[in-house]
Parts: sequence; structure tokens; C-alpha cells
Amino acid sequence: MLLSAFAFALMTSCVKLVSTYGIPVFEIVAARALVSLVISFIDVKRKKISVWGNNKKLLIARGAAGSLALICVYFAVATLPLAEATILQYLHPVFTAVLALLFLRERIQISTVICIVFCIVGLFVIVSPGFTFENTAELPLLSVTAALLGAFGSAVAYVIVKRLSSSEDSSVIIFYFPLIALPLSVFLLGSDFVVPDKEALLLLLFVGIFTQVGQVGLTKAMQTEVASKATAYSYVQVVFSIILGWLFFSEIPSVWTWAGGSLIIAGALINVFGSKSFNKLKLKHAAYKSLKSNS
Repeated sequence: MLLSAFAFALMTSCVKLVSTYGIPVFEIVAARALVSLVISFIDVKRKKISVWGNNKKLLIARGAAGSLALICVYFAVATLPLAEATILQYLHPVFTAVLALLFLRERIQISTVICIVFCIVGLFVIVSPGFTFENTAELPLLSVTAALLGAFGSAVAYVIVKRLSSSEDSSVIIFYFPLIALPLSVFLLGSDFVVPDKEALLLLLFVGIFTQVGQVGLTKAMQTEVASKATAYSYVQVVFSIILGWLFFSEIPSVWTWAGGSLIIAGALINVFGSKSFNKLKLKHAAYKSLKSNS
């Protein structure tokens, strides 16, 4: 999981770095999608299953939601300090909880409510400290909005994936992401294509490679480790992003970023471990009721 978090942090660093070469965000998305499409197609064919899946409407919706989220996230990464862009992306548990309640009829647990409160306060501290503190710089509204839309899009994609998981192979679900992202990003790019030089081309390639390494590492972690522990380790990406932002872009997070980021991560971890404890209590209660009915 640490390898996965480090790979994703390197991916966002490459996105930010390649944007300094004048490469448009849509072109970066297209490059990543192209690499992912080739790898995903090979993976589906290796399993000898149909690439088109069963529920095509939901698969297309998952691809569209993920693609729009990716565009927003990459724009935020290119225009915000790396630490802030990464932290704001971790607001997705808030949106996921609300969407899961509306569309999956999942109950919102107390730990999730605490997570939502922590995340909202943390967001306020990071984005607009000037409302309560003097002489503090506010982040650009457009970039913050893009980051929030990216987190929301990720939550939409997650809820759709959860709905699809009962009928579709994971490789097919992954395949639809670049399948939609590539033509969409090329269409939105239009005539703004910039021919990358050797360094920019190498960075674009690394965006796709580090993404794939991160996804493989995440999958392996979920297979070999309990989900709550693996998810908790994923938040180390924020630490890696802070270090890489300092090394490559001379970005030093403000005290308000540290404070707000700590609240967001604390809320997310409470949600992870609180949900685990709640599920244990449910199992114990079910076992008790079963024992009582049999006695």
C-alpha cells in the first residue's frame, strides 16, 4: 500500500511538472488514458472475457464520471500546490456517504457523520482562512472548485462501481474508464494540442506508468490486507505529496493547510475504523440473536 501511495504521489507530481511545459490538461488526460487503455485491454483479453460487459449504460456512466473527475483533479494539481490538491481530493468520503445513502440506501453511521463534520471544517480552514484570520492567503476559487468537483466525481464513480461489482468483472470496469476518457479528452482538447518535447513526452509516459503501478499496488493491498488497514495506509500519499511538492516545486504548506489537512485525514480515518467497529458490532449482535433463538 505504501508503494501504491508513493506511485500516486509521483503521478500527481508528473502531472504538475508536465503542465509547466505548456501541455494542456486535456492532453495530459488523453496521454494517461491511452496508456491505461492499452494495459486494460490486454488484461481483459488475458482473462478471455468480453470487453463490453453486461450493463453497458452503467459502465459508460462510470467511465464518464471517472473521466470528468480526472480532468478536474488534474486541473487542480496543475494550478494548486501539490499538498492542497491532494488533501482536497480526500474529501470524497463525504460525497460517497451522501450518494450511497441516496442511491444504494446505505445508512450513514455515526463515524461517517463525524467524518463529514471534520472534513467540512478542514475544508474551511484550508480554503478560506482569511475569513477568520488576517494576513492569510486564500486559494484560487476556480482551482478549489475543480478539486471539489474531482472529489465528487470520484465519489460518483465509486458508487457506480459498487453497483456494478455484482455483475461485472473488475477488469471490464477499469477498461471503460480510459475507453471514455480518451475520446472525451481528445474532443475537449480540440486544436490546442501541443507537440511535447522529449522531456514532456517522458513525463506523460510516467503519468500512465505510475498510475498503473498505483492501481496494481492498491489492488494487491486490498487482496492481502484488511480493507480498513489498506485504506488507512493510502493517506500516506498526502505525506509523500508534501515532500515531493517541497523537493520539486519549493512548496511549503501553510500552518492552515496542516491544520485543515489533519482534520480531513482524521475524519477519513475515523470513518474507516469506525465503520469497521460498527460492522463487528453488527456481526456480534447477529450471532447473539442466532444463539438466543436456538437456545
